[in-house]
Amino acid sequence: MMLANTIADKMVNVEHPVPVTPEGAGLYVHVPFCEQKCEYCDFYSLTQLDQIEAFTEALLTEMELRAPQFSGVQFSTVFFGGGTPSLLSPAQLTRIWQRMATLFDIHPNAECSIESNPGTLSFEKLQTFRDLGFNRLSMGVQSFNPDELKFLGRIHNVADVLENFANARKAGFRNINIDLMTAFPGISHDSFLRSLAQAKALAPEHIACYTLIFEPGTVFFKRMQRGELTPMAEEDEAGYYELAAEILGEAGYQQYEISNFARETALICRHNLAYWQHRPYLGMGPSAHSFYNNARFSNKRSLAVYLKNLSVRQLAEDFREELTHEQLKFEYIFLNLRLKEGMRFDRFAQQFGSDFRIEFAATIAKLQSEGLIETSDSHLRLSTKGWMLADEVAAYF
Repeated sequence: MMLANTIADKMVNVEHPVPVTPEGAGLYVHVPFCEQKCEYCDFYSLTQLDQIEAFTEALLTEMELRAPQFSGVQFSTVFFGGGTPSLLSPAQLTRIWQRMATLFDIHPNAECSIESNPGTLSFEKLQTFRDLGFNRLSMGVQSFNPDELKFLGRIHNVADVLENFANARKAGFRNINIDLMTAFPGISHDSFLRSLAQAKALAPEHIACYTLIFEPGTVFFKRMQRGELTPMAEEDEAGYYELAAEILGEAGYQQYEISNFARETALICRHNLAYWQHRPYLGMGPSAHSFYNNARFSNKRSLAVYLKNLSVRQLAEDFREELTHEQLKFEYIFLNLRLKEGMRFDRFAQQFGSDFRIEFAATIAKLQSEGLIETSDSHLRLSTKGWMLADEVAAYF
């Protein structure tokens, strides 16, 4: 079930919105360029690399326009995503970083992440990342199987991963994430085990295992509609999920969210954790979303509109919605249930002024009887069975 649709179904008018504290906000920059569009990906990205310089100029302008609204906010995390942020030249990235650091209050100990495709990296580029202040690197590996990489439309090969992981260590990165994909057509338990083994051998601080989703509008979705690709059955998907949790757990990785594993608590992705804890964030770049002062707003999913608007110093916003008390409450539950620790009753009470156990007593009893949740004196969290049905469970609240 999609979050936006569920929230729309639960809209009610409430006069007292919940205040959101500005401390510890996240800053996200969307870089909408890829050398080649992966056929499964529905994130907004283009292959028009000749537009990167124009995008850079527009992004600098958006930063100038956004900064006054966030003058009292300190950002504890920064995340450059995409697309492929590692396609930016060192000069372009330096200009963006310097303008960002000038206009926004970035905490001295902020977690600063940048996503990358292993095929776009070099030691020199990685050294630039570290020199600027990025202290966390995310590598979109997806698989260590050459045939699977080809099927997924990735531009890199296994040698690129090994070489640039070593380059990242040499450049000084001590917090590296590897993304792996599971449950796509053609994968087998043996090949996934080999990918997990190779990922573990590199000893990254963080591993994310995502299930392939056939998103409307993607090439894979169209191929599915034509009968060329068949989604994996839910019970088989669950098998890969359980396999990843077991293997990575045995290797010392702590699962703290449905898809995410860290070697220790200090290495959890703090930026993504802020999303799941329903904390404020500012997103910039085409299609980027933000959440601040009980409102959600986003930029147009169009580079052309983004460039046109910002050339005349106008934001390229797509929508802005003030969330009701009930919408905020549902989002809070929906997002917190993704976490291993689940939802803390004291934090819910602080945020919404009510006792979760009393307000949702009937729902809690039903979900407990079905083995989908576990409760303690302080928390409610999903069971192993419930994690596989997280969206459906959240919809009960």
